[in-house]
Amino acid sequence: MTLAPPRGSARPLIETRPLRRPDTSDAAMMTKRGWWLVLLNVLVPGSAQVLAGSRRLGRFGLGATLVGWSLVVVTAALALFARPVLLWLTVGGGFVSAAILTLVQVLLVGYIVLWIVLTFDALRLVRLVKVPGLSKFAIPLVALLLLGMVGGATAYAATVVGSARNTISSIFGQSGPSLPPSDGYYNILLLGADSGEGRDSMRYDSISVVSVNASTGAVTITGIPRELPNAPFSEGSPMQALYPSGFEGHNSSSCGWNGWMNHVRNAAEICREDGGASLYPDAAARGSDPGIEATKDAAEGVLGIEIPYYVFVDMHGFADLVDALGGVKITVTERLPKGGPPDGTDPYDVDAWAIGWIEPGEQVMDGDTAQWYARSRYTTSDWDRMKRQRELQEAILAQFTPQTVLTRFNEVAAAGTALISTDLPQDKLPEFFDLMTKAKEQPVTTIELTPENGVDEYEPDYAYIRELVQQALHPPTETPTPTP
Repeated sequence: MTLAPPRGSARPLIETRPLRRPDTSDAAMMTKRGWWLVLLNVLVPGSAQVLAGSRRLGRFGLGATLVGWSLVVVTAALALFARPVLLWLTVGGGFVSAAILTLVQVLLVGYIVLWIVLTFDALRLVRLVKVPGLSKFAIPLVALLLLGMVGGATAYAATVVGSARNTISSIFGQSGPSLPPSDGYYNILLLGADSGEGRDSMRYDSISVVSVNASTGAVTITGIPRELPNAPFSEGSPMQALYPSGFEGHNSSSCGWNGWMNHVRNAAEICREDGGASLYPDAAARGSDPGIEATKDAAEGVLGIEIPYYVFVDMHGFADLVDALGGVKITVTERLPKGGPPDGTDPYDVDAWAIGWIEPGEQVMDGDTAQWYARSRYTTSDWDRMKRQRELQEAILAQFTPQTVLTRFNEVAAAGTALISTDLPQDKLPEFFDLMTKAKEQPVTTIELTPENGVDEYEPDYAYIRELVQQALHPPTETPTPTP
């Protein structure tokens, strides 16, 4: 019979904390303890140290973890219940946004370093020499794999934050004034041209106006032919003072131009000694240039709407954006050549200069193919090329899914920085992001100013064009028939 020790006598200490003071001779317990420390290090970084190691390091790790979780919860709450505030803090707040994104990037990098320290310290606490069998090798392998996955994801998040900050500051560093919508719409001039070698004049190959409904996000794209003649300029613009009867051509051996829409830049900037500074003195300070401002005025005169902003897409870097998005899906209806005729070559002897062909059928185009699809014009008309450019615009918009942007963010951001310039004000970005989200749920309406839509290519009726645009942007509402 075992007698209990007398009341008041000292009892032997029995170890009840195997994580901190394990019985190293118990192989099963050491194995179980090792896996628990690795699991705790992943689930609640810092808890392994609090339970089995340096409590000071553990408390610091736990504090950093709780701060990180709190920031994630606050961010999620803002995304769900106050998205405009979150967007303003991250992209629309100018210096404030840049400072917040920098702080987030520093915290992410700091947490990666801390987690590396905690992981290796947790492996030290495991006492691998006392762990028997395969677990001696499996425990550190699993711990390092988890470190690679979680640390890699956190490192990628840090690069995404840095790319976002740099892209926003690069593209929206200079901008025009922040203006309210005009007649219910934000109208943006979308220009496409090639700034590569040999394109000093850089005439616009693609001209269109994107109209975004400020309430619903519905998008209407109006395509303006680059060879649209004698465009009128908006009332009171500097170019209207020079061309009160519409844009005219000018023959000159040194620097002339046709009376076409894509030659407006020549007349307003390229062929002027002052580069257009006297016409549009504030253009450079607003992130624009006289040629773009003059083209805005022409587009306003043609369509009869206010166009305060522009986005310029450099076709020289267009392929990079398409590749960054993983390609675009297009259904090709006719065989098109790649390449262009060298000087002195018959442009219509296509077989002599084509460097390849785009075959009919549905395909996912890479950047190079998409670029030639947008440019090709020698076997089709300018109107067909306008339609293909519109197809690409819609296909690229469709590719901007959250999954694509998150998985390819750095590539998309780098391509966008080299590809795009604009005078859109940064403080409008939260509103535009919200409208873009709404736009993806609706079909895009297109208006092409072509003979198919009743627009004469030689003598366009601009009053008719303005009426066409107004009907598209403000369709008449049906009056309900009263019930007898």
